[in-house]
Amino acid sequence: MRNNKFLIAALLTFALAGGAYAMTPEANYLYQQACSAEYKEDYTTAIQKLTEALNIAPDDVMIYTKLAGVYSEIGEYDKALSAYAKVAELKPADGYIYVSIGSIYENQGKYKEALEAYKKVMEMCPEYLYNYLNIANVEYQLRDYEASIEDYNKFLATYSQHREARENLANSYLGNGNYESAANEYESLYMKNPNAFKDYANYGLALFQTKNYEKAVEVLEKAVDANPENSTAHINLALSYQELGKNEPALAQYDVIFRQQPELHSLRFDYGNLLADMNKNDAAIANYKIYISHYPNDYKGYKNIGIVYRRLNKIDDTIINYNKALELQKDKRDIELVEDLAECYHLKKDYANALKYYDEVLAAKPDDYNVKFNKALVLHAMNKYNDAIALYNELLQTKDNSNVQTNLTAAYVAQGDVYLKAKNYTLACEMFEKAIERNTKDSYAYFGLAQAYRACGLNERATEYYEKAITMSPDKTEYSEEFAKFISSTSKIETTSGSGEITAISLSMDSAKAGEDADNARYKELIAQGDENYKSKNYDVSVKNYQEALKIKPADEVTLLKIGNVYKLKNDNRGAISFYKKSIVVNPNYADGWFNLGLVYANDKNNAKAKECFHRVITLNPNYGYAYYALAIAYEQDGNKAEALNNYKIFLTHNKDEATAKTVQEKIKELEK
Repeated sequence: MRNNKFLIAALLTFALAGGAYAMTPEANYLYQQACSAEYKEDYTTAIQKLTEALNIAPDDVMIYTKLAGVYSEIGEYDKALSAYAKVAELKPADGYIYVSIGSIYENQGKYKEALEAYKKVMEMCPEYLYNYLNIANVEYQLRDYEASIEDYNKFLATYSQHREARENLANSYLGNGNYESAANEYESLYMKNPNAFKDYANYGLALFQTKNYEKAVEVLEKAVDANPENSTAHINLALSYQELGKNEPALAQYDVIFRQQPELHSLRFDYGNLLADMNKNDAAIANYKIYISHYPNDYKGYKNIGIVYRRLNKIDDTIINYNKALELQKDKRDIELVEDLAECYHLKKDYANALKYYDEVLAAKPDDYNVKFNKALVLHAMNKYNDAIALYNELLQTKDNSNVQTNLTAAYVAQGDVYLKAKNYTLACEMFEKAIERNTKDSYAYFGLAQAYRACGLNERATEYYEKAITMSPDKTEYSEEFAKFISSTSKIETTSGSGEITAISLSMDSAKAGEDADNARYKELIAQGDENYKSKNYDVSVKNYQEALKIKPADEVTLLKIGNVYKLKNDNRGAISFYKKSIVVNPNYADGWFNLGLVYANDKNNAKAKECFHRVITLNPNYGYAYYALAIAYEQDGNKAEALNNYKIFLTHNKDEATAKTVQEKIKELEK
């Protein structure tokens, strides 16, 4: 092969000399000695002989060409370029000399100069189509991928089987972001010769970018098998697994990546996402925090850590991070994130901020039904009942919705109460009447309307609605007391004075007040007796005390709960359930009633109902720590480890009892095995 090389070089040298042997015998002798020395890799002698030959024949193109070639072989590129410059001067019409000049510049990393030289070849020798490969290679090095793609394709139009050119074309497509074309080129190279194919990493990247994740996994697994130290291939493989929902293999890849490159903080965001998807919330938060510390201006880090905090019901932390994310989105705010932030403020009962952000969402999505409904709820909670009523009615024009209907009715009742207290009895009547027309089950609508009618002097109608209110809610003693006062104020008893005249006098309320005071005193006495008997474990007597107290105040949820507690202690779950249910019937928002009811259901192995109760407690009071603990136990008994873990961890954020915390931490360790 080496003899052939020098034969070709000699022929090329001869051609460059003009096709005629023009050297003097002395110069030719020295030239032949130089060729022999070059063959033996004795470059010093070759240069010496060629220099001596030039002293004899100073304008000989062949000698300069050979000298430039020798200098190039030993890396003396500047001297080689100087010699080639002399060749170009002596034979300016020869464009091929610039191929060698371009090659030297390319070896020096001077890609712009190399490109200029190769383009000169193309100008002078357009028939030399192989030069498209030289040009494309330099353009690729200059990252001018679009130009390199064009020139690789020109080259391949003639030399279609040139594998290196096809590999470089694929890489150029990849560099230019034309991932589909890159994937097609890599696929073609692989199919033609699988054994020779080595570029699995780039092929896998192209497949990942085209969202062909299944194929990407197949190729990238080969890439990391071939080169386990290729972190980029591990990264793309991890991300491909992640996109496919194959979380465990993805987790394993991240483990490799961070062992290889522990400072690769740019990947902490994607890693955090994986951990969040796997409900590894604490680890997800830790990785998001690392990412944010290194990329503090990337809103996505704050957004996603906020999402995890919200899952953990850490609303304050959620709000802080959502606000930071939106602050970084000055040009175009993520409207879905704004909506989520509004809901957080809503949960926090910061209605002013909730309203502000709901309005921002509605400015972008004016027809969003759910956001309008949430805004109406906020207005309702802010006691802006008329505004809420208007919005509820607007929503009902779009579609019927039982929740909207219920809230609209409630808003009419609430606004009626506002007008009643403001002594605007006409408007109060209007609001209460609208609620009643809508078949409200709220007895206060009837009671309020009775009061409004009474104030307007419509006593017969007032009587009618007092009676309806009392019938609907016989346990509400204030209704019957108010009605008694009304009857008393309108009833007259005729007596005769000492002069014999008939005198009309009002019924005295002194006796009624005295009776009320006596009832209150008796009620407190009975409760105290019941509590004392409870402490002394005289449970049957304590129940009798509490029941006597309920005759005075039948709607006291706390007393009902106490009776339920006695039954629970006596292992009478049926009796306990009965009284716990009564406590939440008279006060549906009584969190302790719901919690104790859930405990009895759990004791009866009715986890479904127990979980419903504990979820209701959390809805009423997100800070009711032991509800999370009880919920975690129920989920654990159901075999739902993820939810059990989640609730145990939330419990720890509320718990202050070190002994219980230690027990729960052991539980968490056991479940995470």
